[in-house]
Amino acid sequence: MYSNRGNTSLKRKRRNENPILDYDRLPRELRAWIANAELPWRPKSVLKAYERAFLKTGNCEKALNELSRIQHQLVSKDAAIIWGKDHPKAK
Repeated sequence: MYSNRGNTSLKRKRRNENPILDYDRLPRELRAWIANAELPWRPKSVLKAYERAFLKTGNCEKALNELSRIQHQLVSKDAAIIWGKDHPKAK
């Protein structure tokens, strides 16, 4: 599926939210992580994943590393579907 977000096989949903306000409410480290993310993450999704990882690890840095691991896994899955198994980021 192609849109202004690019070609991706990852699911999308229309939401009735204010993503800018949600972004502004995030802690500084999560805003910085989203700003450098490879995927167009929703602020609520990042916060939920971060909170889950933080509860598991008890460490802010390890929780951010878990977010990066999740993102890498999603990019690898999508790259294989969109560009083929020979793409450098494909699994």
